[in-house]
This record gives sequence, structure tokens and C-alpha cells, in this order.
Amino acid sequence: MPQTIALVDDDQNILTSVAMVLEAEGFTVRVYTDGAEALRAMTATPVDLAVLDIKMPRMDGMELLERLRRHSDLPVIFLTSKDDEVDELMGLRMGADDYIKKPFSQRLLIERIRTLLRRETLVRESSAEPASGDVVARGELMLDSARHLCTWKGQAVDLTVTEFLLLKSLATRPGHVKSRDQLMDAAYGEHIYVDDRTIDSHIKRLRKKFKTVDSDFAQIETLYGVGYRYRDR
Repeated sequence: MPQTIALVDDDQNILTSVAMVLEAEGFTVRVYTDGAEALRAMTATPVDLAVLDIKMPRMDGMELLERLRRHSDLPVIFLTSKDDEVDELMGLRMGADDYIKKPFSQRLLIERIRTLLRRETLVRESSAEPASGDVVARGELMLDSARHLCTWKGQAVDLTVTEFLLLKSLATRPGHVKSRDQLMDAAYGEHIYVDDRTIDSHIKRLRKKFKTVDSDFAQIETLYGVGYRYRDR
């Protein structure tokens, strides 16, 4: 079955051109010109991934993402203008998986989409299999890759695929400093480049999720100018 992509943008030219490219790549594409319409449709009939413009009338991409995250962890990519740095950082903290600045390369967008869908497929396949022993336990932290399960002090912490991969990369070698480039490779693959701010925003969201469970959580440390590390004590 072809995977389904939702494109949400009030620019009809972008919708038309991107939809044509994605359909040529074998995807099923649904297009929406505003967030309210997209929310109704995606709630009734879920999709595999959504590409959202931030600036839209009625319901913008930020509000649409917030509402989607109440009941769905589908991968989300934001489209932003060059002046949307604050919005894109907020979007990543709210749970977007990636962002691309306008004007953008359609080939880059396709590669980002394929990367996120590939990871989602691997997570679903591994969760349907018996536990493989791929479990990372570091003090109060437990990461079960086969089930895409994360717990802290026995309480579940709901992570996106990107967040899970970043945390696993850090926790696999506690005390070892990982540069942003190394974390990019762990979360996005070696051939996909994202801005440093993307990694920083995902780390901030990770910390926030753990602090919701435990206000004393301080295991992810920042080494300014170097990167991040996980401490298990």
C-alpha cells in the first residue's frame, strides 16, 4: 500500500508542485489549504506523515501540530520562511520532527520524508516482534527499542522516534560526549543534514518530558561548544 502524505499550506502553487513530485515518487497525497480543514480530515482518516506550513489563516501550523499531538505521534515536518526562527524552534519543542526553510529543494523534502517514514516503519515492525534483547538500562532509565518503550523510575515517557534515537545514542555510552554532528547521524542518518538548533530543540523537549515525570531529572548534560552527554548517576 502506498504511504499517505498530508500537505497543508495556503499557497496553492506549493501544494500543486510538491504533490506532483510526491505522487511521482509513489506516495498518495492529500492536500489542504488551511489547518482546520486538515485537522478534521486527518482525525477522521489518519495519514503516515504530515508536512505543515507554519503561517496559515484560521488555524496555523503550530496550533494544528498541538492538536494533532493530543492523539497522534505521526511524523511532522514544518515548512518555514527565513524569518520564522522562533516559530520553528517552538514547533520542534512541541513535537515536530523536522523543518525545512522556504524556498526549499523538493529533493531534500523527499529525502527527509523517506527518512522519517523509514524510521516509523522500523519501529512498527520491531514492536510487532518478540523482545530482541535490544534494551538499554542506565540506572532509572530503560529503553526498549523493540517496543519503542522508554521508562524513567518505572514510569513511561512518551517519545517521538527522533527523541528516542537521540536519547539511545546518549545513553548507550554514558559519560561519553556526543557532538551535535554525531547526534544528527544517530537521529537522521549520515546523509541528512539538519541545523544545530534542531538537535538543541529536541534535547530541550526530551528534558521537559522527563522533568514532567521527575522534576529532579538532570541526566542529559550540556557541554557548551562541545555537545551533550548522559550521566547515569
